[in-house]
Amino acid sequence: MTRHPGDRVLAVLIDWLFMCVWFALIAAVALPLFVVGASASLPPVAQNALAALVTVVPITIALAVLESGPRQATPGKRARRLVVQDARTGDALPFRRALLRNALKIAPPWIVGHAAVYAIVGASGAVVGANGAASGTRASVPPGVEALTAVAYVLPAVWLVTLLLGSGRTPYDRIAGAVVARAAPRV
Repeated sequence: MTRHPGDRVLAVLIDWLFMCVWFALIAAVALPLFVVGASASLPPVAQNALAALVTVVPITIALAVLESGPRQATPGKRARRLVVQDARTGDALPFRRALLRNALKIAPPWIVGHAAVYAIVGASGAVVGANGAASGTRASVPPGVEALTAVAYVLPAVWLVTLLLGSGRTPYDRIAGAVVARAAPRV
């Protein structure tokens, strides 16, 4: 196995720059809808599901397409000269396994974190009106929200620790049968 923890972290940061463009496009549509109250009628569970549908799902699919494609890498991995490969054969990772890898990497911390945020905001009782003023009464945070919040932080920490220790393969790499390796030199 090859280890490239610094390059992998930098690759993720580069990929996040591309994701921020997607988030900006979503915000350009969602913020006006929020200001006019279009999302106010949605319960928190529906808001969380909608947020996952427009953020987690497209990003997970895009990363899987890129990592299972001919270049076997996201823009960040390409910039750091890394590729995602089948751990046994060194071949390109099939799309299904690349999708599994990225779903495990992105969805759990993201969805759990958003669920915690929605629960905390919902418990605060604060409602922000079109004029930006907050109103409502405070309530206690529901039981279990602290645990959700902790899990949202622990999962990425586990990913990072496993990246830095041992073989450098994260749990999502191992489950998907993948390895991130240095790209072959171009001839």
